Amino acid sequence: MKVKLSVSRAREQEVRAALAAHGIQVDEDADLVLSERDRSADCLMVRDRETRELVRLPAEEIVSVESFGHTVEVYARDGVYRSGERLYRLEALLGPERFLRVSNSAIVARDKIRRISPALSMKFTLTMADGRRVDVTRSYYYIFRERLGI
Repeated sequence: MKVKLSVSRAREQEVRAALAAHGIQVDEDADLVLSERDRSADCLMVRDRETRELVRLPAEEIVSVESFGHTVEVYARDGVYRSGERLYRLEALLGPERFLRVSNSAIVARDKIRRISPALSMKFTLTMADGRRVDVTRSYYYIFRERLGI
């Protein structure tokens, strides 16, 4: 059996050893994820969009995450990466204190929002730190306003 770990660095070696003792292999491409309760990830394991190399991306470098069908792209300061995780799973991993869901297909880093522009029909357009624009849809309008206190 293979599992993917989502645990703090302080406990990672301990958990790896315990799993190995029971014949369980840790693999970043595993379908099952073992995670700590109430833990926000300090980094994500993603693939470089061009080279397909596995990269450990610190959460503080993430600007936004968007889903296009079955493809999930992670936009960071230094490039674009692909994730094998679903958007709802990334939302839970990254934590609500630093990241905010703004539509069915997008999550943004709260501290990377540079401009909030009102749009028609209870929507906002966000300008992110990397210059990209992300829409806050009507479904998330009130949640967004409440979480940012606007």
